[in-house]
Amino acid sequence: MVEKPRVVFVASEVAPYAKTGGLADVAGALPKALAQLQVDIRVVVPRYRSVQAGELTLTDLTVPFDYGIKLASVYREWVNGIPIYFIDAPQYFDRDGIYGPPGGDYPDNAERFAFFSRAVLELTKRIGPPPHVIHCNDWQTGLIPLYLHTAYRGDPYFARTATLYTIHNLAYQGLFDPALLPNLGFGPAVYRTEGGIEFFGMASAMKAGIIAATAISTVSPKYAQEIQTPEYGYKLDGLLRYRRHDVIGILNGADYEVWNPETDSYIAQPYGPDSLEGKLECKVDLLKRLGLPVDVNRLLVGSISRLVHQKGFDLLQQAAERMLNMNITFVLLGSGDPDLENFFQQVRDMFPDRVGLYRGFNDELAHQIEAGADLFLMPSRYEPCGLNQMYSLKYGTLPLVRGTGGLDDTVTDFDRLARTGNGFKFYDYDAGHMLEKFYEACLAYEDKELWRTLMLNAMQADFSWNRSAHDYINVYRQLSGMQSATQGAQYSSG
Repeated sequence: MVEKPRVVFVASEVAPYAKTGGLADVAGALPKALAQLQVDIRVVVPRYRSVQAGELTLTDLTVPFDYGIKLASVYREWVNGIPIYFIDAPQYFDRDGIYGPPGGDYPDNAERFAFFSRAVLELTKRIGPPPHVIHCNDWQTGLIPLYLHTAYRGDPYFARTATLYTIHNLAYQGLFDPALLPNLGFGPAVYRTEGGIEFFGMASAMKAGIIAATAISTVSPKYAQEIQTPEYGYKLDGLLRYRRHDVIGILNGADYEVWNPETDSYIAQPYGPDSLEGKLECKVDLLKRLGLPVDVNRLLVGSISRLVHQKGFDLLQQAAERMLNMNITFVLLGSGDPDLENFFQQVRDMFPDRVGLYRGFNDELAHQIEAGADLFLMPSRYEPCGLNQMYSLKYGTLPLVRGTGGLDDTVTDFDRLARTGNGFKFYDYDAGHMLEKFYEACLAYEDKELWRTLMLNAMQADFSWNRSAHDYINVYRQLSGMQSATQGAQYSSG
C-alpha cells in the first residue's frame, strides 16, 4: 500500500479567517482538495486579532528566537476534516491588520514572519510524525527552508523532510535589514550574494525560499516561464533560471463549492448552462443594489480587484471616458491606491447613471458582480494566476484580460468566424490594444445568439481544484524522501 503523503501547509492567511488576496483562497481550498485525495495535511497560519476561531490546544509552544525563548499558544479548528492550527503570539499578531495599517506595512514584518516560520517548525514536532513535505507559500514563509538548512540541520526529526516553496507573487519579496539576521537566528554565512540571501544591500525572504527549498512552484505554467525573464523576474530571474529544473507551474483552481451560480446563496436567482434566464435577474438585482438605471440591454462591465497598477488600472485611467461613451454600465468593487480610489470616485461623479462604485471589500457583492455582469475586466500588467477570471467563466461572465500569467492559461480568445473562445484577450500592455478588444466585445454583445454561445463556452470550462491537487500530489510524491536541496547544503548555523 502506498503511504499517504504527510504535508504541513503553511501560509500567512487562509480564507475565511484572514484574507487580503488570492493566497487566502488557495490556502482555504487546496488543502481541502488534497484531503479528499487522501493526503494527510495540516494547515498552519498566524492567529491575528481578527481570528476568533479554534480551541486552545497548546499554551507552551517554546520558540527559540531573538537570543532567547519566546512562548506561543496554539489554537486548532477542524474544517472538512482538516486541522488548521493558529499560532497565537500577541506580540506579533494581535494587531488590526494582517500586514500593516491601511496603505502600509508594519516595520517589523520580517521579525513577525520569521518568528512565525520558526514557530511552525517547533509546532510541527509537537503534532505528529515527520512530514514528507512542508509546503511554504510566498515570502512570509520563505525562511522556513533556510531554517531547515541551518538551525534544524542536525535535527533527526526533519532528516527526510522536503520543502516546496510556492511563489504567488514575486513582486513582494520580504526585504529587510541584514542587521536583523542574528536576532532571527542566522549566522553570517547566509548573507552573501551568490548562494545567499543578500539582495542589493538587503536581505530577502523571497530569495531565501528560492535558494533553500527542495523545489519551487508557481501558481500557473505561464507565470513559471515569465518569472525567469527580466521583465517579470524582479531581478531574481537569473537565480530562477539557475534553478529552472526545480521550478514547476501548477495552475490554481477555483472552489466551485463557493463559486457556483447554481448553488450561490448570495445571488438573486440561481442559474446554470440550462437555465440562463436567472442571470438576467442577477443583472437587474445588481443594478438596483448599486442605484443604477435598470437597463438590461446595456453591456454591464464588472471589476473586482485591489486598486493597484499591477491590475491594469492605469490602462483604465487612460481609457475610462472612451469606454463609458459606449452604451455600457461599469461597476467596480475594490480598494487600494488612494489616487486610483479618488480617480474612480471622480468617474462615478461624472457618470452617476453609468458607474457603480464600492470602495472596500464585500464578499456578498463580489458574488453578485460575478453573477450580474456580462463582461469582467481584468487587464493586468502581470497576473501570476488570477482567480476572478475563473469565477467569471463559471458564471458565464466573459473575461476581458491581458494575456499574461494565469490569465493566458485560462482564457481562450474569441474567434468570430469559428464562434469559439470563452473571453477576450490582448497581449501588449497598452490602452489602445485593450480598447480594441473592448470594442470587439461590445460588437459581440449586440449579437445575442453569439453572446449566448460564448457564455456557454465559458461555463463549460473546468478549473476545479481536483486537477491541480493531483498535480501537487505528484510533486509531493517526487519530493517525498528526497534529501533537501543541494543549494542549501552549503549553509551552516554559524
